[in-house]
Amino acid sequence: MNEQSDSKLHLNREHALHLLREMLRIRRFEERCAEIYTEEKIRGFLHLYIGEEAIAVGVMQCLTPEDAVVTTYREHGHALARGLPMTTMMAEMYGKQEGCSRGRGGSMHLFDAARRFYGGSAIVAGLLPLAVGLALADKLQRRNRVTACFFGEGAAAEGEFHESLNLAALWRLPVLFICENNLYAMGTALERSESETHIYRKAQSYQIAAETLDGMDVLAVEVAARRAVAAIRAGAGPRFLECQTYRFRAHSMFDAQLYRDKAEVEAWKKKGPLLRFGHWVEEAGLLDVTGRSQIEADIEAELAAAVAFAEAGTWEPIEDLTKDVYTMG
Repeated sequence: MNEQSDSKLHLNREHALHLLREMLRIRRFEERCAEIYTEEKIRGFLHLYIGEEAIAVGVMQCLTPEDAVVTTYREHGHALARGLPMTTMMAEMYGKQEGCSRGRGGSMHLFDAARRFYGGSAIVAGLLPLAVGLALADKLQRRNRVTACFFGEGAAAEGEFHESLNLAALWRLPVLFICENNLYAMGTALERSESETHIYRKAQSYQIAAETLDGMDVLAVEVAARRAVAAIRAGAGPRFLECQTYRFRAHSMFDAQLYRDKAEVEAWKKKGPLLRFGHWVEEAGLLDVTGRSQIEADIEAELAAAVAFAEAGTWEPIEDLTKDVYTMG
């Protein structure tokens, strides 16, 4: 029996429903954001996490409030799983002052210092040095914390990726690197940009313990993350997880998706995290149709409140637009 199957045997109902609920919250939030975007109430870029929910939800189960989270611009799922309120997130999507980044960050730059969620980074691989810096500070201060760093496989083509892994290994820093490998860096297939398509092997070349796993299985992610976090807290240095996943939607709302076949997308949808885990929960007798309907209704109510909060929010006064903005001469 493999470790994943064994974890299912020991999974209690409360935790199983929590995992399902969290993935559903992410999916419904993003579906609503896509709808609102077409109404032009959300402007700018919008990168959806639909299809990848198992990774953020699985990893967040292993972190404490004292740990730090750094992620990319596709960060709605991570923010929700970390505990950011749906209200302030939606207000940020609208660009309202009540947003978690005061309306100045939008979809790509969610931030919540109180929850140690250090935001989405719009620069590919730009977040990895930030994660190394946070982890270095914790080590120097002798704090038993972990920094979780989420990024896509496209980051592996950047110099910051290699510099960050090298320093994390040299200094044995408490960083959990999570590569969300969805096979396409924007519109470029992995095999067209990388001679070594197994990203975890790049981490191994820096003497970092690394593994690849099914990123569409929330339990597989949680099991691997718990093992990695425990090793990091024990002082074993950084760990690296390559989660094989797939985004069901376009790279962004402006992407025509001409680089991948529709049949490929449909094949991956059949392996979707909500579909697979939802079926298992029902087959295990942990949830019936009525229970599922109640979860959906609760999420819909939460979403409605979030949209109302955002709609009622206020725009930043024009005279404040240069506040906290600086130039370097």
